[in-house]
Amino acid sequence: MSDLNETRRRFMTYFAGIGLGSTLAPGVVWARMQDAGTQTITLAMITEAMKLSGIELTEDERKGMVDSANQNLKRYEEVRAIHIPNDVSPPFHFSPVVPGMTVSRKALPFVLSPAPAVKRPARLEDAAFWPIRNLAELIRTRQVTSLELTEMYLARLHRYNGVLNNVVTFLDDYGRAEARRADAAIAAGRYKGPLHGIPWGAKDIISVKGFKTTWGSPAFKEQSFDYDASVVEMLREAGAVLIAKLTTGELASGDQWFGGQTKNPWDPTQGSSGSSAGPSSATAAGCVAFGIGTETSGSILSPAARCGLAGLRPTFGRISRYGVMALSWTQDRLGPLCRYAEDCAIVMRAIARPDGRDMSVTDVPFNWNAAFNIKSLKVGIIQESFDEITNATAKAKRMASAPRFSIVQFPLRTARP
Repeated sequence: MSDLNETRRRFMTYFAGIGLGSTLAPGVVWARMQDAGTQTITLAMITEAMKLSGIELTEDERKGMVDSANQNLKRYEEVRAIHIPNDVSPPFHFSPVVPGMTVSRKALPFVLSPAPAVKRPARLEDAAFWPIRNLAELIRTRQVTSLELTEMYLARLHRYNGVLNNVVTFLDDYGRAEARRADAAIAAGRYKGPLHGIPWGAKDIISVKGFKTTWGSPAFKEQSFDYDASVVEMLREAGAVLIAKLTTGELASGDQWFGGQTKNPWDPTQGSSGSSAGPSSATAAGCVAFGIGTETSGSILSPAARCGLAGLRPTFGRISRYGVMALSWTQDRLGPLCRYAEDCAIVMRAIARPDGRDMSVTDVPFNWNAAFNIKSLKVGIIQESFDEITNATAKAKRMASAPRFSIVQFPLRTARP
């Protein structure tokens, strides 16, 4: 029977709990349950098992074992019948704001860099690597439609996926429909801001209703959910256009998934690192304007470094994880992967807010002021870490100067795909 393996583990645990785990009894009972095609233990099974194991028990004791074992098996089934989705957290709340820490909850004006004077390039694909700020001006000034921008990025996704392997599911029709809605709203004078009409891609542990969310694992290749993750809803509200579910390392680890390895666009002989492998690869290759990744321990920062991006790993509790595969309830976080730092700020403004679903999210505004004088800031460092780097560099130089070593320098590939 399909549930027998699970049942076997449960009643083996039961027998171990009553001191019979090291005897023949559990194996005999399990064999008789398989023969009978049942998940219920009978008095005859226990009697035979005790006899073969050389254990003498009274009939009342054996009846007590039968009743207790079957009650436990029933309770296990009742617990397993309760469906708890992966994105429903345990009943606790973790906050990075510790006693004595003061956090400003004052929302300040969101100040972007001055709007650039942009002109539509003769070949729209020449804008593939532009900052969101510049792409937004093309759309706001109606030199380009969202649909045109979407078609351009979709074409690049399809063209380079054979080399980069960074897409799990292309959302061509879905993206075109969202782009048309964005264009209609803009034409009607309802421009929402710098993300309106901008194409993006989601890491494939983020749920999108009606499409597969595979978690990068062959065990979940056909998995889908009937709801959108909060981050998908928030970006849709901001007018952004979702065009692809991008690869994740299997179960949010590394850059290997059931379709192979996702590649670094600057050197396709390398993986893109992970686990936000697809959002990093596609953004760096100019195949989306930005991506949304997740991080538990390096899954945004590592692929961002590998692919040459501005990746923002926010403080825990800044962005809702509702609808996203859980790996660690006190470490998981979502964040943008972009080509420019200000792009990250633009995306964060749309998604860094409570949603009433993920109770770990704090109600702290995301403030950005591109005109802020950074010279007024003080930055703390861990001096020992820098000393380690300095010492390691000095050691490497000494080794390089020794006659028994030769250093070979390889050229860095900088050509865009």
